[in-house]
Amino acid sequence: MDWTRLLLDLIDLRSFSNLWYWIALAVTWSSASHWVLGIPYDMVLRAKRLGGGAAEDLDAIARINITRMLYIVNEAGLILIALACFALTTLALLGFIYRVEFCQAVFLLVAPLFLVALLSLMTARRIAALNETGEALHRRLALHRIAVQVLGMISIFLTAFWGMLQNFNVSILGG
Repeated sequence: MDWTRLLLDLIDLRSFSNLWYWIALAVTWSSASHWVLGIPYDMVLRAKRLGGGAAEDLDAIARINITRMLYIVNEAGLILIALACFALTTLALLGFIYRVEFCQAVFLLVAPLFLVALLSLMTARRIAALNETGEALHRRLALHRIAVQVLGMISIFLTAFWGMLQNFNVSILGG
């Protein structure tokens, strides 16, 4: 009995037919919509519901996270954008030109998160510019969360469509 063959038959190493990839995709988008600008969304709901100390805590953590985010972007933003664009371009070329399925899967997971990062940066800049606190901050974070969730739904749909197409090609056409 060939143990290597048995193991490879048991665990399909192709990305789109691997259950772990789909679990990672679901966990990634669940986390992205829960952590709004680095703030857990249950904290936003608690501040909205209870007010008082919970609202002060939300204002403080929002100020800290936004200040930190804007500082990092102002200091190293250009380098971070260049590295992210290089990585995304490399993944896209390897995945879609050279047909490396793993790179396609990683690109479809990471590219929308790059858009979430840009959206988060725009939201952080707007909150900082308008010095939003209290109810205005709650509203802005809720809108940001909805935008991230919509982006996640579109991303999951496109990833599932592409994954089904790849699995169809492998099973019917033989790769």
